[in-house]
Amino acid sequence: MISPVRLPRWLLTPLALALALVLLLVGPDIGCAQIQVHDDRVPGTAMVRSLESLRDLDYQSWQVVAYRQETAAGTPSLRLRLVGFPGKVRLDHPTSLQVRSGRRQWQLVDVTLSQPQLAADSRSAAAEFDLAPLLADLDQDRPLRLSLPGVFLELPVPPFVVAEWRRLPDWGPGDQP
Repeated sequence: MISPVRLPRWLLTPLALALALVLLLVGPDIGCAQIQVHDDRVPGTAMVRSLESLRDLDYQSWQVVAYRQETAAGTPSLRLRLVGFPGKVRLDHPTSLQVRSGRRQWQLVDVTLSQPQLAADSRSAAAEFDLAPLLADLDQDRPLRLSLPGVFLELPVPPFVVAEWRRLPDWGPGDQP
């Protein structure tokens, strides 16, 4: 019978710390959102976006896209697009998005029908909201709770995603995505 190897107590703590450090450095990056830049379909426009997949409290997945789009006229727009799985969800318009952070609350206006591609989409699995009022009022990267009446009660948005959203208005071509 082989007896197990016993390490001295003074060696266990440094060994556990070294193992934890290796796992942190080599392990996957769990909290990482990324700003992406690409030319839009319309010549002369560019889109800067933060894309993340989040789950609501009912464990339904949502693609959450916050973006700033520069138009040919040079006027930027800040939008938040929520996309559910087609066939599992049907979004009625207009429905305001309710946002909470601690005691603070916002209502984001539904602008879905002003987007020709979304208005013509018969699947009705996407909604788009004006993000500018929220970003103008946020001063910290605190977690947010989104609520869309009749669709989901709560969709948690972690702080690292909020940080990406807050960078959108000021993000410039020289910044690293």
